[in-house]
Amino acid sequence: MHLSMWTYPWDLQDQGVDQAQAELRERARVNSISLATSYHAGRFLQPRSPRQKAYFPEDGTVYFQPDAALWADKTIRPLMARNVSERGDMLKELVARRDATGMKVSCWTVCLHNTRLGMLHPGHVTRNAFGNPNYYNLCPSSPEARDYVVTLVADVTSNYKPDLVELESPNFMGFEHEFHHEKDGVGMNAEDDFLLSLCFCDHCMARAAAVGVDAGAARKIVCEFIEDMCTRAVPEIRFPDFPRAGIDAFRAWPALHDYLAWRTEPVTSLIAEIREAADPASKIVLIDLKDGWLGGVDLPAVGQVCDGAILCAYGMEPDDVKDLIAGGRAALGPDKFLGAGYRIFYPEVPDRAALVRRVEAAAAAGADGVNFYNYGLIPAARLDWAGAASARISNRAQA
Repeated sequence: MHLSMWTYPWDLQDQGVDQAQAELRERARVNSISLATSYHAGRFLQPRSPRQKAYFPEDGTVYFQPDAALWADKTIRPLMARNVSERGDMLKELVARRDATGMKVSCWTVCLHNTRLGMLHPGHVTRNAFGNPNYYNLCPSSPEARDYVVTLVADVTSNYKPDLVELESPNFMGFEHEFHHEKDGVGMNAEDDFLLSLCFCDHCMARAAAVGVDAGAARKIVCEFIEDMCTRAVPEIRFPDFPRAGIDAFRAWPALHDYLAWRTEPVTSLIAEIREAADPASKIVLIDLKDGWLGGVDLPAVGQVCDGAILCAYGMEPDDVKDLIAGGRAALGPDKFLGAGYRIFYPEVPDRAALVRRVEAAAAAGADGVNFYNYGLIPAARLDWAGAASARISNRAQA
């Protein structure tokens, strides 16, 4: 059973690598570390750090040393975080320790979610139906954005040899994003957010047109829906079977339905290119959420082009977890890796027993592994909650 915990380099550095790995092995009982190797900005409460209780990481940087030769002719290039030069290459250290500690190394890699790069390269971000940019989301239809992500994963796998690469956001993102001081006086509902997230940038328009999809007609429909949202007094539900019905919630608008069906192509083909360019020794898996179709993810198609997926079961009770994992297994097939992700945040997870029940539900439904979120963001006592869950499913696997 693959058991891992999502972790930031600065947390391992603050705790000391020896202590951190001991806690992960002995308290959380995991056998892998999922280290952030490409990450975005944020403000993090660090409950166990002896030196910084609040931390603001650099936006859109990488936590390894990029190979300059691979990036010489690229339009979009990574920026190495100051953390690496000032405090050391944590990914290199974990890989060097792998044989001695028995801890596998996963590269938790944020792909297209990058505001710093979006601001530098506005011609390669997603744009809504009115042409307004979403600077936090490089577009999976942009050739340069695709080249950036493919090269990023090729770089880290060829030069560091991780066991696994976990791809976060190689897809379209939602409109609501937790961006700095987001304002919404309308009161958007989920369908409004989805419509505003649909990308009609020049790259998407051209890529769709190349296969006969009328993106212009779809864009006109979406503009009308957004205008309606902006003029009504209070929010309304217009698509009662959204998101349960998937893209069929929009079947009454054939041009939009066709565009949504096409929208999975840039995502699936990007993941395929990542897998093709990566070192074959590293497995490539997608991190996704329930209703991944909202971001253009076709999980059965993804299963055909990479090594599997980790489905985040955030906030789900055991029956919902079983449904999520059973659906993921049916989509991916029996031979691909399938993990479940859990955020050990209170009150989302109220106690140890609740986490154990939810993790057991995933194992019973066919999960091959579990990832816990996040080593540095939770009190030390909750490592023991993860440990109890890890022990329960490890014993189940050995029985």
